[in-house]
Amino acid sequence: MDIDTPSLRTACADLNGMMRGKRLPASEAAKLEFSGQRMPLSALSLDLWGTDIEDSPLVFQSGDADGQLRCTDRGPVAMPWLPEPATLMPMWMFSESGTPFDGDPRHALARILARFSRRGWRVIAATELEFTLVDDSGAALGRARSPVTGRPLHVGGINDLVELDLFAPFFDDLYAGAEAMGIRAQAAVSESGIGQFEVNLMHGPAMRVADDTWLFKALVRGMARKHGMAATFLAKPFEADSGNGLHLHFSVIDQHKQNIFDNGMMSGSELMKHAIGGCISGMPGATLIFAPHAGSYARITPLSHAPIGASWGYENRTCAIRIPGGDPAARRIEHRFAGGDTNPYLVMAAILGAALMGIEDAVAPPEPIMGNAYGQRILKVPADWVEAITRFEGSPKMARIFPGLLIDMLARVKRQELKKSDALDAARLALETSQAV
Repeated sequence: MDIDTPSLRTACADLNGMMRGKRLPASEAAKLEFSGQRMPLSALSLDLWGTDIEDSPLVFQSGDADGQLRCTDRGPVAMPWLPEPATLMPMWMFSESGTPFDGDPRHALARILARFSRRGWRVIAATELEFTLVDDSGAALGRARSPVTGRPLHVGGINDLVELDLFAPFFDDLYAGAEAMGIRAQAAVSESGIGQFEVNLMHGPAMRVADDTWLFKALVRGMARKHGMAATFLAKPFEADSGNGLHLHFSVIDQHKQNIFDNGMMSGSELMKHAIGGCISGMPGATLIFAPHAGSYARITPLSHAPIGASWGYENRTCAIRIPGGDPAARRIEHRFAGGDTNPYLVMAAILGAALMGIEDAVAPPEPIMGNAYGQRILKVPADWVEAITRFEGSPKMARIFPGLLIDMLARVKRQELKKSDALDAARLALETSQAV
């Protein structure tokens, strides 16, 4: 592996999706490719503030043993937001014996994709990422300042080209950075929140899209800093604004290169409906994955451009699951429930795992929602963090998707974060969470 930058970073995703790794001189690249890198297994289950879990068995029962980080097939990528050239090597964690570490989110997704592969199927996915540009220089989170006037923004609007053009230098660098990293970014649009934007990432193999989504979040945050701002994927940065989401589009291609969701009509195939049924039934147990932080639940409110329960419909954006129109050959499921403050690997594993369970069990979905889902009776999901942790930890469906270690460690991480957040005032908690996610 040839690295033509002076320095190298290694990084894997922890349970919160944060990058954990090391800095190395470029001369270590070849060694890294063949020998990997040692790092404590517990580094993947730190809380949002980077602290060990108080009762973690990885720390206090195993003596905080090392695992081995190995290079993923994503390969080295640029870090274009840094002032000096540097290379990032995405990694994932293995145990000392060489087996995949059960607490690694990327391995969780790999296991689900392997189950699709055993059926001769490939998952094609795309993501839509919403984020908000903010000013985090004060004691509380503030509105981003206009690059033209220097004053805080006071108005936003869906598909507002004026707001997009205010930040043209930022978006020019963002797209150039994405290209340098091999991330295929498509349209950017202004959303309804002040300083809120969405960028779509092009469809492709599911693991590649998960990698790109994780990397793109780092690019957005880094490029915002480069332009004298901050960017947050916080699910609800400001009470008066709509929240940030992470929407996943996916379809499944069989060994004959046919989309198994396509029946030639808008209705979609029975396999698609079973996948929807699985996603609906799995949503209550997976809510902690889709809303992982204290402030995540403020986004799940009526008339907020976010779903409030487990429902589906054709071309219906008030539902958690939308079936877009268009060419039947491209029939796909859009899962709209996850917030932007999530771990893309866990989100995709939860959604695709639930969809596969629905297919395996031939789960019939409820009737599709017609009209506004906010005013109709639909399957409820946990309304707060405490309930979401409990439901996730005890869910038989989640146990079919995730390894027991990952379920246990994520529940421990979230309980510790819950305990800490109770001791922080709301303004400080929002600021610190926004800087992390």
